Amino acid sequence: MLVWTKRGRRTVTALLILVLLVLLVAPLLVVVVAAFAATWNGVVPSALTLRHLHDAITADNLASLSTSIQTALLAGCGAVIVGTWAAMGTHRLPRRLRAVVDAVFHLPVAVPSVVLGLGLLVAFSQRPLLLNGTRWIVILAQTMLVLSFAYSTVSAALARFDNQVTNLAASLGARPARVLLTVRLPMLLPAIMAATALAVALCMGELGATIMVYPPSWRTLPVTIFGLSDRGNVYLASADTLMLLIATSILLVVIGRIRVGRRARA
Repeated sequence: MLVWTKRGRRTVTALLILVLLVLLVAPLLVVVVAAFAATWNGVVPSALTLRHLHDAITADNLASLSTSIQTALLAGCGAVIVGTWAAMGTHRLPRRLRAVVDAVFHLPVAVPSVVLGLGLLVAFSQRPLLLNGTRWIVILAQTMLVLSFAYSTVSAALARFDNQVTNLAASLGARPARVLLTVRLPMLLPAIMAATALAVALCMGELGATIMVYPPSWRTLPVTIFGLSDRGNVYLASADTLMLLIATSILLVVIGRIRVGRRARA
């Protein structure tokens, strides 16, 4: 550490805790409290209620939550499949060519998400690829947004990959397909599952590109939350946000359990 004295380390630790409390814990705590608040005119709510949570699980909000989960799973898994394939395909390219490919895959996060959404809206509003007004343009938008994260996660794992293992398997007569399925992919599985968890979590909260392209029949929960807060219905928006946090946490736990289960069997 750069701080050598005990007093200095305690001061740095206290500042770090304070920053985390202000930037992370406090906003989440306010959202959770607001989900149960009947009225809030002072420092703390003057009354509590469960009405907002009851409204948050009505048919319309549950449909938005289901849409968010389906979109996140489809877009996240699609991004991981494409990102893993691309990372493995470019791993042994020359350095300069690999740098170009890296730049291309990171391009979606280099521009604002609304720009990406507008580009997709213009590009896919005419035949033969008419996706505007369908669920697939939302899934495509979120796939493109998280593709770079999946690609980067697997690429980082490949940079530490020991090629001697695959060379040994090949020298023993294993075909390339068998080496891929029994050696390379199992060794990359922790990175792939981490990329899946990250992609799904990001898709669950994505708003910028989604609000540009979503049709009324495929409205995700972040879009519903944005609409409620824009109309001043902060309490119901907070209740929906709480439901979104719970659903995202459950999905991440399930993905984590899949990862742990596969590791235990290995």
